Amino acid sequence: MTENYVDISRGGIRYLASGPTEGPLLIFIHGWPELAISYRHQLPIFGALGFRAVAVDMPGSGGSVVHKEQSDYSMEKINADLIEFLSALGRDKAVWIGHDWGSVMVWGIASHYPEHCHAVASLCVAYAWAERGIDHLISLVDRDFYPEATDPNGQWDYWRFYLERFDEACAFFDANVDKIFKGLFVRGDPAAADLPALTAGIFRAGGWFGGKPPEAEQIDPAVLDEIAHAAYVAAFKKTGFFGADSFYINTYTNVEYTDRSVNDGILEMPVLFLNAAYDYTCETQRFWRQGEAMRIRCKNLTAVNIKSGHWMQQEKPTEVNAAIAHWLATSAQIWAALPEPDWKPLPE
Repeated sequence: MTENYVDISRGGIRYLASGPTEGPLLIFIHGWPELAISYRHQLPIFGALGFRAVAVDMPGSGGSVVHKEQSDYSMEKINADLIEFLSALGRDKAVWIGHDWGSVMVWGIASHYPEHCHAVASLCVAYAWAERGIDHLISLVDRDFYPEATDPNGQWDYWRFYLERFDEACAFFDANVDKIFKGLFVRGDPAAADLPALTAGIFRAGGWFGGKPPEAEQIDPAVLDEIAHAAYVAAFKKTGFFGADSFYINTYTNVEYTDRSVNDGILEMPVLFLNAAYDYTCETQRFWRQGEAMRIRCKNLTAVNIKSGHWMQQEKPTEVNAAIAHWLATSAQIWAALPEPDWKPLPE
């Protein structure tokens, strides 16, 4: 992988890249609270397959520009940044692949800039869902699992917490960076299916993790290694969490933007959705209503279930890479010219 930087009109974008510069372009977009390195298991694999695989540090994180206004992290502005980034790479189209808030941005690109999309893929976050805003998400909460009397926001309580107590949330994360990544970046647990999601009950508990630093003393090696953990901690100690947290604040602006989608938001290009079976906030099998609109609006949809938690591309890279590669070669019909093998004949 190489580290790169480009200037666009609203500030610089740092990105990692792998593979031949002329290969079919894959752009990976990360979510909260991640960095381009969350795709460290994808970039070298797809680069070796002949693709130009690129992952950005989203604005507000890592080596990219950090805006000082919450409104600078709206879907409309970030999507415009990403289209400008695409042009800076000398390309007109890409396969866009997102996770978490990166998924929301990729869905926005597909529904506002379809002419710049060969195909789109999302890890964990369904289409026509989070971009519809927090009120829409709460309307889909399973009330058998989260009774309205005790859990009015369901698993979206953390999002409401951002809207009402943003400064408190940011200060908590900024004060506990090392512990936050140890507590957040953990493998999916199939035994936790009948328990409330980590993102539920935030108000009742007094904040994330009960308002106290997570108790985890070690990283979970299923998701992180020491090098990646150190990189996350160093990056967020430098930038703070303001930018990453601000993505949640533009929920109502994002709804207005989504209402202006072209083609009434119908996606005709090939779409891949990877559901995380043990992601109890975003999961779309048990909470099937969370994926209902996506199944209607995506006319060329491939869906794959991955037995992982939310941090899918870091926890189950082999399964994720296999699903993306198969989809690229079949439904999306996008192939790369494999590089010449670097080998020498055995001596006689």
